[in-house]
Parts: sequence; C-alpha cells; structure tokens
Amino acid sequence: MARFNQRGTRPAVHSPVTTTGERTVTHEGATGHLRDAKSELFLLSVSNFVGQDAFYEKGGDRDDRYTQLVRQLAVEDPEWTAGLLGWLRGEGNMRTAALVGAAEFVKARLDADRGESGLGNQMAIEQQDAGYNRRVIDAVLRRPDEPGEMLGYWTSKYGRRLPKPVKRGIADAVQRLYSERSLLKYDTDSKGYRFGDVLNLVHAAPAPGKPWQGDLFQHALDRRHGNADEIPSSLKTLIARQGLTSLSVEGRREMLRMPDTLHNAAMTWEALAGWLQGPMDEAAWEAIIPSMGVMALARNLRNFDEAGVSDEVAAQVCARFADPEQVAKSRMFPFRWWAAYKHAPSLRWAHALEQALGHSLANVPRLKGSTLILVDRSPSMFPGYGFSTPNQSDITLAEQAAVFGSALALRAAQPTLVEFGGSSKEIDVPKGGSVLKLIEKYGQNDGTDIPSAIKQHFDLLRHNRIIIVTDEQTRPGWLPSNMERFGGMRETAIDDLAPQTVPVYMWNMAGYKPGAMPSGAAGRHTFGGLTDAAFRLVPLLEAGRDCDWPWLTKTA
Repeated sequence: MARFNQRGTRPAVHSPVTTTGERTVTHEGATGHLRDAKSELFLLSVSNFVGQDAFYEKGGDRDDRYTQLVRQLAVEDPEWTAGLLGWLRGEGNMRTAALVGAAEFVKARLDADRGESGLGNQMAIEQQDAGYNRRVIDAVLRRPDEPGEMLGYWTSKYGRRLPKPVKRGIADAVQRLYSERSLLKYDTDSKGYRFGDVLNLVHAAPAPGKPWQGDLFQHALDRRHGNADEIPSSLKTLIARQGLTSLSVEGRREMLRMPDTLHNAAMTWEALAGWLQGPMDEAAWEAIIPSMGVMALARNLRNFDEAGVSDEVAAQVCARFADPEQVAKSRMFPFRWWAAYKHAPSLRWAHALEQALGHSLANVPRLKGSTLILVDRSPSMFPGYGFSTPNQSDITLAEQAAVFGSALALRAAQPTLVEFGGSSKEIDVPKGGSVLKLIEKYGQNDGTDIPSAIKQHFDLLRHNRIIIVTDEQTRPGWLPSNMERFGGMRETAIDDLAPQTVPVYMWNMAGYKPGAMPSGAAGRHTFGGLTDAAFRLVPLLEAGRDCDWPWLTKTA
C-alpha cells in the first residue's frame, strides 16, 4: 500500500512569518507561540501607530520593542531590514513606523561601526559601504513634510549632530519631494523644521532636470529668514498664490467662480477656508472639490452634505471613488472607506464608497470550496478596551477585522462567517451582498476564545480552510473531556481541533508578541497588516507555492 504517493498528497509549503518552537502564554492565559525576530518585527511594524497604546501593551513598551527589533536586525541582516522599511512606507502604507525604523536602523549600524551596539556582529561593519543607511532614509521619505519629520525625530532623540548618511538620504528625498505646491502646503509656521531649515542642515542641491528647483530652494531659505521680498519668475505657482492673497475679501468670493485659477495657485481646501475669511458654503466647496485628492474627498463627505453640495458635483466625486486607478493612487487603507460610509449623513455616496472599498480590497481572493471565517469581536478589539486613535479615524480593530472578514465572505464560494469572542454566532452572508452593509451586522462579544469558536463551527467534512481575523490573544478555550490525552494541559491547541490537512490562516491585527498557533509550515500560516496585500498569498500557498516576504514575493 502506498504511504506517500496518494491522491490527496499535497506539497509542503512555507510562509514567512515563522514560530521558533518556543512556548509562552497569550495575554489571556492560553499557550502562546514565540516567533523569530523577523516575524515579530514584521507583524508589529504593519500594525504599530507609533506612540499609541494597545489593549495589552502600553505605547512606550510597544515602541521600545519595535526599535529594539529594528536595531538588532539592522546589524544582523541589513538587506532584509532595509527591504522591510522601504516596503512598509510604500505598499504597507505605515508612515511613522517606517520613519522611526529608518532612523533606528541607521543609528544601530553607526553604533555597530563604533563598537557601541553590544551585538558583536562584524558583518554590519563590513557592509557599511553598501550604502544601506543613505538609501533607507531616502526610501521612507515619501511626503514633502517627512524630511522635517525625520529631522525632528533624530534631533529630539540623538541631538543636532547629523551623520552623513542621514544628511544625504534626506537631501536625496528633498530633490524628489520639494516643489512649489509642497512648499505652499507644508512649509508652515507650525513646523519646527521649515523647508529652509531642512535645506540649511542637509545642503541639498537642486535635482538635475529641475531648473526651477534652485530658485525654489533659495526662496524657501529667504522665506524662512523673513526676507523673501520678490518671488523668482520661474516659480509661477507661488506667483499665482501671491496674486490671490493680494485680493480684497470681497474679491476672493468672486474667485470661487474660477476653480481653475484656484487650482493653478495650489489652493487646498484647508488654505481656502482661511483665505476666504468666511464660511465654507456650497460655492466654496464646489469651487475646491475639483482640486481635492481622493482621501480629502472621502474625509469631507459630511461637510459636503451640510453645505448642500449639489447632486451634480456629488456625482463627480462618486465617479472618482469608482475609479480603481484613483483609489489605488490614494493609498487609503480599506477601513477608511468604511469610515467615510459610517460618517456620511447622505446615502448618495454609498454605492461609490462600496465600489471604492472593493477596489481597495482587490487582493482578497475568490476562494473555492468552503471557508470558515472567524472574526474577533472581543473587548480588546474595541475603543475603551482596545485602542482608537486619530490615525485610525476612530475605526476600531474590530471594525477593521470586519472589513476583511466581510470581503472574504462575500467573495468565497461557500462561506461560513462567524463573529466570536467568549461565545460565537454565525452571520448570514447574502449572495451578491454589500461589504458595507454586512459590516453593520456585527455585534460585540466578551472575551477571546479561538479554540471554542473552531470547536463549535468547524466541520471537517465541509470546510476546506479556516481564516481567523484576530489579535490572537485567546483564552485557553474549550477543554476536552479526555484531559489525560493532552497531558493535563488547560487548553486544546488549534491542531487538536483541525487537522493539518486543513490550512489555517491567522490574520494578526495588533502585532502582539505571543501567537495563538505555530506558523510558517504544516498548513499553519500567519499574516498581518492593515491593507489587503497579504491576502494574495492564500491562493499561492494553496497552489503549492512557497511564499516569501511581500517585498520579495513574485505573484505573477
């Protein structure tokens, strides 16, 4: 009888987030599993809004864990860590964590070069000439205010002396990012480091191919020192803005009839509100809406409704939400579309927001067969219990989990959608339904008990896979009647409830250190992040293909 060459035999596959075999306990007392340093850093980095408390972890402790992992891996494997940080600011869309990580990456490697790190890894010293430090700084600076942010972080922590890689990396970014429009938007008195300060400190040269940038840099310096009396003729956008600011208050209202003029002067909605010295009424919003970015539009739907913006203009906004290219360019997290829907008074936006949410979840696969989807609705996923920050638009982890779980359920061929905490219940999934409407069906639950939810809802003869969207901090859970078989353990592991032939995908929403199950092989895989990017790994794994880190994985 054949033991290995059987019809149901599948190739062993591996995913990048890997446990070490060492045990710990979850924050709710169940057996937990420790991950290697790269896996722990990845899951933490894709969920860490720097300085923000989580339910089980204070913001300071969380940030310390993050910086220690970055510093360790910057020395041990600079190529991998540089790849993570560049991806984190790009596809991962985590701004502050990437910026802090890049600064700590450089500091750790400079300390290692001086023998101060205590890590004893000569490899980092030998690889200093590879240019990692400068390239990492440049890679994480994607928005024109971020060179100043980097200087603010570095000098507040390590003093005003700037190492050459920091200066050069910021200078590279300044060449890419500084323009007339960015000067008008971001060079404000509220900033500790103005554009002129950045230029003074890093000595950025104008970029080749941008003949106007030398005039811009000099104007930024003059502006910082209060002697920008005349704008160079090459800076036409600044001249146009100066023309608008010279108008009388009465004349400014007349300019609302000329939205192209406002656009050519790089007028933002925030700047318009102060410039008008009057209310942001229907005329004001309709004049500036054509110049607004998609994210700004989504955040101001309530303002549009309260001002009485016309249905014709609203239709123009909706057309942009329905455009997959514009949604991709906005780089908005999927949960932000739910936030826009949740806070908009009028339903005239609803269909377009559903389309936008669908575009932002393009990587969520249409899974064949039957899928058990468990969505965590325990207290640690909610505000007052979990964390809700300005960065998240008051959208909780529970709601973010519901966005992913609902999208998976509506695209799966045969879904079983379950909300769980200490108890659990199934949610009906209508064929062809709306993700936004499905999210509204979820409630709140007590505790976190993953094993009991699997025990209650998993059917070996029915389900082809299990997907769990959670913070992983489960209770010990369901207790078997035959305790001796489990050596007197106070919990039943996921492997005792679902055979390894049934893949289990754990979507980690919070980046805590203990995992709820082993991962990386044997049908057990852990992903993380606030975008849909990692969902594309599920079909690859089920097709028998190993998966690497997202900045290394080829999906074509």
